[in-house]
Amino acid sequence: MVPSEENQLVPKEVESAAEEPRVLCIIQDTTNSKTVNERVTLNVPASTPLKKLFEDVASKVGYENGTFDLVWGNGDNVTDMTPIDQNSDKSILDAGFEPGKKNFLHLTDKDGEQPHIMQEESGTTEDGAQDRFIGPLPREGSISCTNNYVSQSYSYSSVLSKSETGYVGLVNQAMTCYLNSLLQTLFMTPEFRNALYKWEFEESEEDPVTSIPYQLQRLFVLLQTSKKRAIETTDVTRSFGWDSSEAWQQHDVQELCRVMFDALEQKWKQTEQADLINQLYQGKLKDYVRCLECGYEGWRIDTYLDIPLVIRPYGSNQAFASVEEALHAFIQPEILDGPNQYFCERCKKKCDARKGLRFLHFPYLLTLQLKRFDFDYTTMHRIKLNDRMTFPEELDMSIFIDVEDEKSPQTESCTDSGAENEGSCHSDQMSNDFSNDDGVDEGICLESNSAAERIAKVGSEKNSLLYELFSVMVHSGSAAGGHYYACIKSFSDDQWYSFNDQHVSKITQEDIKKTYGGSSGSRGYYSSAFASSTNAYMLIYRLKDPARNAKFLESHEYPDHIKQLVQKERELEEQEKRQREIERNTCKIKLFCMHPTKQIMMENKLEVHKDKTLKEAVGIAYKLMDLEDAVPLDCCRLVKYDEFHDYLERSYEGEEDTPMGLLLGGVKSTYMFDLLLETRRPDQIFQCYKPGEVMVKVHVVDLKTESVAPPISVRAYLNQTVSEFKQLISKATHLPAETTRVVLERCYNDLRLLNVPSKTLKAEGFFRSNKVFIESSESLDRHVAYTDSHLWKLLDRHANTIRLYVSLPEKSPGSQFRQSVYQKTGADLGNLDEACERVKGPAGNMKCVEAILEESTEKLKSLSLQQQQQEGDNGDSSKSTEASDFENIESPSNEIDSSASVENRELENQIQISDPENLQSEERSDSDVNNDRSTSSVDSDILSSSHSSDTLCNVDNAPIPLANGLDSHSITSSRRSKANQGKKETWDTAEEDSGTDSEYDESGKSRGETQYVYFKSEPYTADEGSGDRQKWLVVHVDKRITLSAFKQQLEPFVGVPSSHFKVFRVYANNQEFESVRLSETLSSFSDDNKITIRLGRALKKGEYRVKVYQLLVNEPEPCKFLLDAVFAKGMTVRQSKEELLPQLREQCGLDLTIDRFRLRKKTWKNPGTVFLDYHIYEEDINISSNWEVFLEILDGIEKMKSMSQLAVLSRRWRPSEMKLDSFQEVVLESSGVEELKEKLSELSGIPLENIEFAKGRGTFPCDISVLEIHQDLDWNPKVSTLNVWPLYICDDGAVIFYRDKTEELMELTDEQRNELMKKESSRLQKTGHRVTYSPRKEKALKIYLDGAPNKDLIQD
Repeated sequence: MVPSEENQLVPKEVESAAEEPRVLCIIQDTTNSKTVNERVTLNVPASTPLKKLFEDVASKVGYENGTFDLVWGNGDNVTDMTPIDQNSDKSILDAGFEPGKKNFLHLTDKDGEQPHIMQEESGTTEDGAQDRFIGPLPREGSISCTNNYVSQSYSYSSVLSKSETGYVGLVNQAMTCYLNSLLQTLFMTPEFRNALYKWEFEESEEDPVTSIPYQLQRLFVLLQTSKKRAIETTDVTRSFGWDSSEAWQQHDVQELCRVMFDALEQKWKQTEQADLINQLYQGKLKDYVRCLECGYEGWRIDTYLDIPLVIRPYGSNQAFASVEEALHAFIQPEILDGPNQYFCERCKKKCDARKGLRFLHFPYLLTLQLKRFDFDYTTMHRIKLNDRMTFPEELDMSIFIDVEDEKSPQTESCTDSGAENEGSCHSDQMSNDFSNDDGVDEGICLESNSAAERIAKVGSEKNSLLYELFSVMVHSGSAAGGHYYACIKSFSDDQWYSFNDQHVSKITQEDIKKTYGGSSGSRGYYSSAFASSTNAYMLIYRLKDPARNAKFLESHEYPDHIKQLVQKERELEEQEKRQREIERNTCKIKLFCMHPTKQIMMENKLEVHKDKTLKEAVGIAYKLMDLEDAVPLDCCRLVKYDEFHDYLERSYEGEEDTPMGLLLGGVKSTYMFDLLLETRRPDQIFQCYKPGEVMVKVHVVDLKTESVAPPISVRAYLNQTVSEFKQLISKATHLPAETTRVVLERCYNDLRLLNVPSKTLKAEGFFRSNKVFIESSESLDRHVAYTDSHLWKLLDRHANTIRLYVSLPEKSPGSQFRQSVYQKTGADLGNLDEACERVKGPAGNMKCVEAILEESTEKLKSLSLQQQQQEGDNGDSSKSTEASDFENIESPSNEIDSSASVENRELENQIQISDPENLQSEERSDSDVNNDRSTSSVDSDILSSSHSSDTLCNVDNAPIPLANGLDSHSITSSRRSKANQGKKETWDTAEEDSGTDSEYDESGKSRGETQYVYFKSEPYTADEGSGDRQKWLVVHVDKRITLSAFKQQLEPFVGVPSSHFKVFRVYANNQEFESVRLSETLSSFSDDNKITIRLGRALKKGEYRVKVYQLLVNEPEPCKFLLDAVFAKGMTVRQSKEELLPQLREQCGLDLTIDRFRLRKKTWKNPGTVFLDYHIYEEDINISSNWEVFLEILDGIEKMKSMSQLAVLSRRWRPSEMKLDSFQEVVLESSGVEELKEKLSELSGIPLENIEFAKGRGTFPCDISVLEIHQDLDWNPKVSTLNVWPLYICDDGAVIFYRDKTEELMELTDEQRNELMKKESSRLQKTGHRVTYSPRKEKALKIYLDGAPNKDLIQD
């Protein structure tokens, strides 16, 4: 402590306050889930005492000082940090705070207790004060801190406490700010609030949920009595009959005011409040026309609820400067002359006349609507006028009243339309929004539209018509949308407040002036680029009349039903507060438990009060996990657990009576750890877990049986040496430490031998949770290099083995098996028949997998191998002449144990790669998004497969080629072989293509010399009752095996060579995709994936599956699917057409000759390049997997002979007939516009000089409405060639519209136009093309008096 500051409680004064360094403190409130993401910022002098810092923080966040702690927020573990001494007089600089830097602090619970919220209602603790609901509630010692606190991001404590202004805000449901503004204005209107309170709800007559006045009563009571900062309006909107979708519709606040008033009038019929709206808000005006020749005047009286004032006169860029100027313009008459002359009944002829409006009576509450929303006829869009318009705080309306007109001369024609057209001004200057001719249009759905007639009483005006402004409803935004809030003056203290949804704050007269709009105080040309978009939209004035001006009812003046309602709402809020307090003191944390009998990890959320002891929490968790029938309660305990690392952090010995709030570090929204409900057998004891220990899962490896045992958990310290760790393991496993080898799996496929005894576990890479393998035997394997040892191979295999479920095909191969598979083999036919009979079941179905394994596996293999050898010797003329690489499988030299069952054999073969010539190869296509299958995790979804037993790759040790050879491609594009450079190879895949890459370098050597392959299979039975009759295998296989080698292993179970069955991956949604890339490994597969095997020829190398569609240019649907075909690399277009002919005849019924159709490029629905017969796939035409082509039937001989030609599709537009002709193809020798016009002239007979053309828009067939085509297209572009802007016609298939420019457009009557519009709309909607631009129809604002929409009345 500094001596000179010994008794000071305030910062020491320095010579120059500006020179004193300041300290920036950033405080995070971690005590509650709602505040954990909030930050409070304090910038205080460096000499501030710690005690004063705590006081400032308490004031900021709304907590009582002394009920919370502050700890440094820069540490890794906040719970271990020592709280800052809050009673110290030491300056924050001496306490370690650094000036000029960010000092992060965490606000935490004190002694496990939640901070106490500051009593915001300090001024209302006494009963008398509590009854004073009107006006702001003073707070002792309150300071204006809301401005320097984050205004839009307040702390949770402030959400639950009333604003320091004493007023309560309203929660914005989504886009209900317009509603909130109006409700707050009505609430702050004494006459409306008092009248609403006097109305009594009769529950026997109406449902309270649908009663609008009752829900408004409840809302107003809550706005007075609630201690919350903001309350919900959902009950009010529910009484309107609105659903949740209405909350997302923004409406006009003036429209809402009118609709709500009408709804209240309907609800208040035959009550004391029946005429309340008219008494408060209704005025009268005269709509007149006076003949300028004889003076005769015709008039009628209209009523209004608000006066709409234009911002700018029509067609003018100059806005009115003030409300007074706009009011003068409102009553300014206009002269009817010329064609607008008025027919005078007295003169019996059309005469010049004066038409205008005169105010007869102003309401008690005067509402002015500033018409800021307009329509721009230049852009055809709604706009908002942000021009500056001033309005006075006091408005004298006496200058606008026409008292003389209250008595109408007998000679005048008068019509009192007050009852019929109430609220309708019927003037060109007045908004038509007030028309009440139809209840539906008015926004209220009524079964009967008959309203009680109201008698318009024109009384003499007071000598004074002085109005005072008390509400300004402000709109911020544009015509497309924005935000409303209200500035309201309280009649209790004449203070202005801003009611902005949840936020209520004091404002000044200067803030009101900022809502005038415009960019400056000067009146000038409107420019939306500089004008403020936040401006006043509705103004409400109250007549200054001491005799009528009311005050808010005092509590003792309330009717009994309001007193009861106040008490009811208080009790509900107190109950909610108690429940909230319980929630605030409840710890919620993830709970895990390994079920002792089911052996599955269960997860749940433990909710326990912070004052509950650990022992009580164990009981709660015990019941939550439903362990009553599995284990006794005293065999359970809770331990600190890290589920992500599967790490037991610590146990809580001796803390059974400690409150959970202390153990968990307080009530928090999220915890950095979890809890595990640990169980034991009655004969076991719990192990003590100390903080700082690491958990090691130890797997014992047996080299003789090649097995890896389940893990044993061992606790160790990071500073232990490897030698000490071995001793620890020895005690746990009872294996000698001297001969123990320890292998750490740091991450996937990273197996590290711990062979330095003095090295610490931390140095070896141990972390919180670790996995090690140990082996302790006297075998010679210990002396072999680690990477060559049996242990390494076994662990490597263990790490890469996955389990797959393989579904076998139901039907036997049948004749296909007999003919295509074994016809060329030199095998004995008797053996073949025998084998086939064994494969076939009684009904031609597969026999059981076990029977196949027992009876025919070896024979099938021998036959297959003989076939492979013959094919390898003889070659195949149909294969590509390009040499293909393949792989051979060499079996290990160790013999098969004859006593081992066939279903349980294991295979470990070395695949060695050589390069013989011309063997068939297959390619694999998976639906993997990532090209790199070795790292892809996308395919970890479930796959479906079928198989049934273990087998060896080869029965003898000689290198034998695989059935169809192995494709020599792998994953990485950098490995592309020299033979394939510059060529694109893709496969039939459901996802993006990736090129095939050679596994060999340019010298032809294998990039991976050898690799170990493990394959083990056994029968699998599907779930009973599933109805699945297919045979299944569960296969354990090394995922580094290639698809080709994998298919080799499956041959005995499928019964045909790998070239005659296909492999499909099955994903989580049961979607199947074929895998055809034989050279890729199964690395993208994961445990329990499913595979389906289907019979059929797999794609060979260089083959692609192609979808063929028919192009029908003049049909409503121009694209029709025909069939799937297979095209090969190196094949000409003519050869593919020859192969298509029989398929088209058999599958599609199309009997064509080869010269009667063409193939062309298909891009979505657009026809493209015409393929010529001599084009070669992959050389002239790029081909890819899932390729699509158009087949187009020709009317005559093929006109396209060269790639230099251009084929376009032309269509004539006949404006005199309002119709389009059919498509006709035009073949151009060049891209010249003149040649196109010549061809079109020849085709149509239109003179060349009269040809006009335009390019079609959008996708084929470029449909457009005949009502729009004449004007909307870019006709006759000024270009000389077609391949330049704006045409860019560079490929076949473009659509060209053309017309005769001398042909006149047909004139249509309105009836013809409407009929044609309907036909075009129907036609274009069927083809999926747009008809014309139509903006989204706005949803009308409606209030449903019965609480629900009446479907008959709201139909559009």
